[in-house]
Amino acid sequence: MNLFGDLVFKLSPSLYRKRISIRHLGVIFVFSLSLYTLYYNYHHRFEADIFGLPREEFIEHPAETPEIWAARAQLVKEAFLHAYHGYERYAFPRDELLPVSNESIDNFNGWGVTAVDSLDTMLLMDLKEEYNRALPMVRQTNFSLPDNTRVPFFETTIRYLGGLLAAYAITKDDTLRDRADALGTLLSPVFDTPSGFPLFGADTFGSDGGSGPSIAVLAEIASFQLEYAYLGKITGKKEHVNRATKVSNIFSKADLRQTGGMYPTRWDLYSGTPANLHLSAGALADSGHEYTLKQYLLTAKKDLANLEMYIDFTTHILLNNLFLSPTRQLLYVTDIAQFKASTRVSHAFEHLSCFLPGLLALGAHTLPLNNISALNALHPALKVHEDTGALLKLLPQLGPSHDGTPFTLASLHLAAAQGLAESCYVAYADQPTGLGPETIQMSRESAPWMDTVRAWGKKSGGDSRGPLPGTGDKPHWIEPVKAHAHDDVDEYEDDYEDEGGDEFWGAPDASGRVLAPKKGAKPPRGKKRDYVVRNADYYLRPETVESLYILYRVTGDVRWRQHGWAIFQAIERITKMPAGYATVKGVNTHKPRLSDSMPSYFLAETLKYLYLLFKDEDLVPLDQWVFNTEAHPFPVFEWTAAEKAAYGVS
Repeated sequence: MNLFGDLVFKLSPSLYRKRISIRHLGVIFVFSLSLYTLYYNYHHRFEADIFGLPREEFIEHPAETPEIWAARAQLVKEAFLHAYHGYERYAFPRDELLPVSNESIDNFNGWGVTAVDSLDTMLLMDLKEEYNRALPMVRQTNFSLPDNTRVPFFETTIRYLGGLLAAYAITKDDTLRDRADALGTLLSPVFDTPSGFPLFGADTFGSDGGSGPSIAVLAEIASFQLEYAYLGKITGKKEHVNRATKVSNIFSKADLRQTGGMYPTRWDLYSGTPANLHLSAGALADSGHEYTLKQYLLTAKKDLANLEMYIDFTTHILLNNLFLSPTRQLLYVTDIAQFKASTRVSHAFEHLSCFLPGLLALGAHTLPLNNISALNALHPALKVHEDTGALLKLLPQLGPSHDGTPFTLASLHLAAAQGLAESCYVAYADQPTGLGPETIQMSRESAPWMDTVRAWGKKSGGDSRGPLPGTGDKPHWIEPVKAHAHDDVDEYEDDYEDEGGDEFWGAPDASGRVLAPKKGAKPPRGKKRDYVVRNADYYLRPETVESLYILYRVTGDVRWRQHGWAIFQAIERITKMPAGYATVKGVNTHKPRLSDSMPSYFLAETLKYLYLLFKDEDLVPLDQWVFNTEAHPFPVFEWTAAEKAAYGVS
């Protein structure tokens, strides 16, 4: 008799007296084994590394039929028509519709910004009637303002000039090219500075030239190169090209040793040098960083200076500005500022910075970052910051990724893009309205993302490690909002005081104050959620859906489409008015309030990106077109030999 049988034989009389049969033992054994299996799997799934972070997981999102996505794209098209027809009825030809009062406002020069900003959206949606109704106004607009008024250069360039150029690129209507040329020329006095950086505004009526403070923010002085380079290409005018290349040259020669090769947020327009040590991917800087990669792509990947600046910027962001929250592993980007001998991290996560995952995905898709030797072969003179070299040496130490492939710079960029985009979406999905707040304040217990990546790399087991920290799907916050009264903006501000000097805490509050923690202030109470809502307004912004669109086109992962569909449903449910769509206050409550505003970028960007996300047909291939920061697409072009000689470009 074997050992097991002998044991049963000896125990049988005792068990029999207690009325316990062998069958009972079998049931107990199977039940115990099941409990152990459940415990082991649960423990394995949430096994923590040295940072106390659980293993990440991916959720399989259901695929939908092409017919369903076509129907959803049609719903976005109908939303655009609802918004634009409301604008036509109550506001045209003024700038924007006030959708609550059904009034209008001239807040961007009075040249019909909603119509001009929407031209290429109409063309992509094949809305010929609306487009043709807008054209006479565009052709007849007088691009001048009364004396003693100034045209804001940044907004005018990205909305009006960008809109005209994109419509020309699609239609080849020479009238649109000529209108763009006239506007670009009228704005040129802003470049009359010792450095060549543009001033804030221009006098388009008289001869007073440009005007504005001597210190300007990065986003406003570094977000016109795409527009002026393409304008120079289609007009053959050297002066337009010079304005774009001169600014790129200033940035490429700037001393950025203190900032690791990344542009700070403020610059001196006279000396052409940095004016602070504040590093951000948010409101003050976003499109300035965006245009480094996009200028390189627009000119057929020949602009070495902008390529170097993009690689330096993204390396610094990866190593320094990305953080991972302690409980939910939300990956986010935030501001860092140096004050004398100290470095301060804001831990504010802005909606505006949600363009970054799309930019990282675009770079991973279009650059040979998976093969740096190929990049060097393409540009033998390529020089990047020493931090990039250190990052490249780290990658082999991480071992294989969760799918068994080796890590490259491209896969690291794409992983960061996916983690950031998921956090941007979670900020929407967590709210009762399903809409994303303008700013959330993340936990100060967050860890630098690259520290968690290094720790993940030390773990063995290949696939058992799961994907990189922060890159998996995140469950949404489902507790009732009334249980989180402490998340209200006003209560949360009780632990903050005014911070003089630099604006490193990110976007100011509604009163314009900039907030910093008081000495001895208690940490925010939203620990389980890992953040509190700091600005609960939703401005119909495009950045999150922009990144969802690019990630879907780059990866083909349906989850980005599903996220976009959830956001669109929330927009329809909460913001829709009888004649348009309104911005929202209090997205973190069950009783949000609507504001009397429908920004032109809602039609130019938000609805355009949602439409392109849901369309199966790739209407704007990312290797053939480049979007400006207002979602206006320009075609990739290459300078001819004659143009290179005439303009001094590569």
